[in-house]
Amino acid sequence: MNITFYKYQGTGNDFVMIDNREGIFTHDTSLVAKMCDRKFGIGADGLILIENHESLDFEMVYFNADGSQSLCGNGSRCAVAFANFLGVIGNHTKFLTIDGEYEADIKEGIVHLHMRDQNCPEKFNSHYFLNNGSPHHIEFVKDANKQNVYAQGAEVRYSDTYKPDGTNVNFVELKAENTIFVRTYERGVEDETLSCGTGITASALAAADKGLKSPIAIEAKGGKLEVRFEQKNDTSFTNIWLIGPAEQVFVGQFDI
Repeated sequence: MNITFYKYQGTGNDFVMIDNREGIFTHDTSLVAKMCDRKFGIGADGLILIENHESLDFEMVYFNADGSQSLCGNGSRCAVAFANFLGVIGNHTKFLTIDGEYEADIKEGIVHLHMRDQNCPEKFNSHYFLNNGSPHHIEFVKDANKQNVYAQGAEVRYSDTYKPDGTNVNFVELKAENTIFVRTYERGVEDETLSCGTGITASALAAADKGLKSPIAIEAKGGKLEVRFEQKNDTSFTNIWLIGPAEQVFVGQFDI
């Protein structure tokens, strides 16, 4: 059976999108991995289903490229843009994710995703850690471009510290004018991605401990984003927004 799929990208983080409101796509993780394969499938960092929900606007079902599941910030922004394209929502929405209910707005074509309140990232001698729907190990480095993200990221991701589930790994460089440059090794993709929404948000909150103030401008290999927040005290953050573009790339057919 042929199904229609859409390809979206949010600052280079790319996703196969499927309108599954009629339930034609089963949650087959082996099929997800096949479709996300860049050699034998469509190619993507993840796959997203838009499904009906009884009380919210829609449910986003997200799979990493290997078929595993987690919250995805850029994927959520792309899901909002896709739901808007389908006519499911207008410029404001409340929807369900694996991490619970989320809210978003579309303003002048840019998706503003309201993230959950967070405690401050845990601070260690060499890094920070925050689980904001996905786990993130955050290291501040002098020159992010010089990091071997694949090798160093995999070493941390599979280390005893994060067994059995592993973690995402972010390398963060402080730049001028309240800006950070973030590179991320993503668990589930098992490689560097051009952008990671939850990682960028976690990195921005860790950067607040370095003295940066909201809004923090983010540079990723795939483009520019912004993170806004309010720091309630020395232990927590509220009113956190991940802000950036989400664009439809193409439409196609795939035989399932």
